[in-house]
Amino acid sequence: MNRELSHDLRLTSYEPRKLPPWLHRPLPASETYDAVDNLLSSLGLETICTNANCPNRGQCWDRGTAAVLILGNVCTRNCEFCSVAKGKPAPPDPTEPARIAEMTKRMGLKYLVITSVNRDDLPDGGAGHFRKCINETRQQCPDIKIEILTPDFRSCQAKALKVLQDALPFVFAHNVETVPSLYPIARMGGSYQRSLSLLKMAKESYANIRTKSSIMLGLGETDAEVEHVLKDLRSVGCDKITIGQYLRPSKDSLEVVEYVTPAKFDWWKQKAISLGFSYCLSSPFARSSYFAEQENTL
Repeated sequence: MNRELSHDLRLTSYEPRKLPPWLHRPLPASETYDAVDNLLSSLGLETICTNANCPNRGQCWDRGTAAVLILGNVCTRNCEFCSVAKGKPAPPDPTEPARIAEMTKRMGLKYLVITSVNRDDLPDGGAGHFRKCINETRQQCPDIKIEILTPDFRSCQAKALKVLQDALPFVFAHNVETVPSLYPIARMGGSYQRSLSLLKMAKESYANIRTKSSIMLGLGETDAEVEHVLKDLRSVGCDKITIGQYLRPSKDSLEVVEYVTPAKFDWWKQKAISLGFSYCLSSPFARSSYFAEQENTL
């Protein structure tokens, strides 16, 4: 069943909605923003901020932070909620770890978030390149704290986690993104159970690390489904959760079904804490790496 048809069957009353006032933000304009933009360009680095059209880019770059996107900007999957390019990616760039380390040093970062596209074409899903980026950065910036936001390592989860063992410590993040019933619409290349399995395996494989996930609201999920996801995440030992509003990143992405109010996000935060999460960021603009450096998790 194609995406348009399946979406119509589930959401027959959908009509496009205007952006509510709490989702309006001024355009970025500061010396810090320009400096970060110029540095990333000069080093030839990609960020998820730009490739996913993140609404927080202006605010984060104004604060002198950025989430780097490794292993290129072409994904091997075609998730309907995402604007990252899909296709056949280039081989990993051996100079990328050094360039990330240089960025970290020049920006004076204390906390670095590293994420990647899906690389189903690589035998280890890209885990070895994650390891190189972490270790090179840590060699040049010994005090750096690191969070990795990984793909699901579809066919090589155990192998990938073993490879990453040599790059501890880090916060291990992997996003479930949405509720299971919406995977055929929003995340066709993914598997909800596979994502839960990865978080469970990471928690069991690495001593004394925190695991983290994220879910988007506004795609047509029910409250009961969201609560079920939160309970599933806690059942596999997930420590931290971010809950944010889905915002359409491109004209080819899924439409927004609902703009969830800030009050409802506050309610979800209280629910998550009551279920045992040690940390929850829940707001319309919450994203996995948003204010990650303020979580003090390592």
